[in-house]
Parts: sequence; structure tokens; C-alpha cells
Amino acid sequence: MEEILCKHLESLEPKASKKDYCEECVKTNDKWTHLRVCQTCGVVLCCDASKNQHASAHFRESGHPVVISNMPKPWSKFAWCYEHQQKKNLKQSR
Repeated sequence: MEEILCKHLESLEPKASKKDYCEECVKTNDKWTHLRVCQTCGVVLCCDASKNQHASAHFRESGHPVVISNMPKPWSKFAWCYEHQQKKNLKQSR
């Protein structure tokens, strides 16, 4: 049975970024683990495995619900909806 996705993930057309750094961590000369791209405004921020968790903080402050992973491996490409706590695997674009 196929999982029913939230409205945010169901209609998502992923927007990637070429940035390979957390925009907030750079300001404080800090480090990040993995990166996420906000699908509303395009900002690149660190994930919850990172010390600062800037992507989830951005959701709480802005209400922008969906991020995509900014990782090069096909098996690691996904979208996450903070509002509905749902994940959607994405195919690697070339």
C-alpha cells in the first residue's frame, strides 16, 4: 500500500542549490553535518544532526514547511515536511 503524502510533498517540484555550506553557520564560523534547502525561499541550512539545527529553526521562525537534502548520493535525496513530519524520497536529477 502506497503512503499518502501531505499536500506539501505531494505537489513538490524540488528546487536544488549549488551552495555547499550552511548560510547561518558561516556567519558564526561554525560547522555543520548535512545541509537542507528550504523549498520556499531557497536558503541552505544545516540539518538536525548538526549542532545548530538551523533548518528546523528556520521552519519554526518562518513557517516554511519543506526542505530537501542537499547531498550528492542518489540514495540520500529526500524531501522533508516539518509541518506534517513526513519524508518523500526523491530521484537524483542529472
